[in-house]
Amino acid sequence: MVLLSASACGLSKLLNICERYALTHGLAYNVKKSESMVFQARGKCLSTVPPVKLNGTPLKRVEHFKYLGHVVTSDLKDNADIERERRALSVRANMIARRFARCSIEVKVTLFRAYCSTFYTSSLWTSYTQKQYSALRIQYNNAFRALMGLPRFCSASGMFAEARVDCFYTTMRKRCTSLVRRVRASANSVLSMFASRLDCHYLNHCSMIHTYNDKLTSFLYQSQFKIIVLTLG
Repeated sequence: MVLLSASACGLSKLLNICERYALTHGLAYNVKKSESMVFQARGKCLSTVPPVKLNGTPLKRVEHFKYLGHVVTSDLKDNADIERERRALSVRANMIARRFARCSIEVKVTLFRAYCSTFYTSSLWTSYTQKQYSALRIQYNNAFRALMGLPRFCSASGMFAEARVDCFYTTMRKRCTSLVRRVRASANSVLSMFASRLDCHYLNHCSMIHTYNDKLTSFLYQSQFKIIVLTLG
């Protein structure tokens, strides 16, 4: 369970409600496993924060924690979660490449789509460095090369097109589009409010992903076309 509040006082009130509910139903919260976090505002974090107590015991303040597999940090950056996904992708890809090395191409493609293109919580990534994002993309490409037995420096776009598998950018676009579609179709009033705002940070992020990748693809296509024309001429 996660409690969010704009102030320490409001969080204490929420905890008091939880304490009364647990006491009424004969339950007890584990204070040792409960933690508190203060998110930064515009890159600044408060140096002094009143202690938040649960059952009279101050909660441990942390800078990051994992909730449902998603790494949340106090600076609201997604670099740590992208690194978690990159490591998990490496483990899954190596396992599949070793155990199914003698299988057919169709089986390998099916396994890659099932285990290496899920990118859990990737649709929530909005604040990250290009270095960390590129590291995940390179790991994704290398995982497909290792599984298919392709050379290390072969064309990434060419191998995905030949196997009819979504590349990294296509996969990320689909993840973002899927989440936006579900949010807009939701009957929840809070989600509907976010979906209706044109200045929503996440919607702008999804639009940027589509626009940037389209421009990059167009640039690569035009560059390739120019090279072909010069060669033929």
